[in-house]
Amino acid sequence: MKSIFTGILVGLLSLSAFAQKNYLTFEAKIENRNGDKLYILGPKKFKKEINLNKSGVFKDTLKVTEGMYRLNDGVENTSLFLKNGMDLKLTLNAKEFDESIVYSGKGAKENNFLAQTALYEEHYNYPELFAADETAFEKMTLNKKQTDLKRLADAKLEPAFAAMYTKEIEGATEDLQRYYKEEQKVKKLNNAPSPTFEYENHKGGKTKLEDLRGKYVYIDVWATWCGPCIAEIPHMKRVEEQFHGKNIEFVGISVDTKKDYEKWKKFVTTKDLKGIQLFADNDWNSDFVKAYGITGIPRFILIDPKGNIVNANADRPSSPSLTALLSELLK
Repeated sequence: MKSIFTGILVGLLSLSAFAQKNYLTFEAKIENRNGDKLYILGPKKFKKEINLNKSGVFKDTLKVTEGMYRLNDGVENTSLFLKNGMDLKLTLNAKEFDESIVYSGKGAKENNFLAQTALYEEHYNYPELFAADETAFEKMTLNKKQTDLKRLADAKLEPAFAAMYTKEIEGATEDLQRYYKEEQKVKKLNNAPSPTFEYENHKGGKTKLEDLRGKYVYIDVWATWCGPCIAEIPHMKRVEEQFHGKNIEFVGISVDTKKDYEKWKKFVTTKDLKGIQLFADNDWNSDFVKAYGITGIPRFILIDPKGNIVNANADRPSSPSLTALLSELLK
């Protein structure tokens, strides 16, 4: 009788252990949170919404396919590596999102590596890389790839993650090479007359580039769904305030699709976006967007008072080099 009971108990424990391996637990404690929902997004349109509970914690169980995911709080996002069996805990301060991410629990080592990699990437000198000639670019890109692979090897992470992230590094290297070639094409636009536009103005009517002749024009091509675009908004407002009254117009051109037109209108109002806010007539297929070869956003463009392109891929508002340039041009 005892042996039968023992056998049943062992079987139940085995089933319990098996069940635990078929899902993961995720918990997040966030200071200065941007909202009461978190979203985990992944392959094959995977989406899990996690609501804040009564204890002020985001907590839920998920069943996933092992791989790379994104955690989004509605404003910021970060990479995750998830697999069933993990018991992952996250703490962060939303005001210092990337800098404050710390994971604990099962799966923490790989995810802390991803968080630290995001900070490493933020401080990498990409402007220098893309300003290099072709020979120097290839050398710098190879060096970056080797450095990234060494960081991964030195971290001594689990083999499945290491193999997966090795492919991420190789893919990122290919993306850099492709982006560099596109950049070289864009640079050829500089000093030439700018393609024009005539788009609906949020304040009413339409605005065309020729209406702004006689002033510098700094254009922000963006969309309401674009996280990096939204992250630039506070910096854009600061730049606009710094150069208020100077000989320059700040123009936002949304490439949201027509179905998101009302979302764009509301977004501009609720976020109190300044400058001239325009809605492109055919999102990514708008003539102005295609003429500049824009395939990723945000994209910034600087045009001179005569309508010629100063920089077809200008620095972002968050870059100190932009304010330095504008200070020189508008003095």
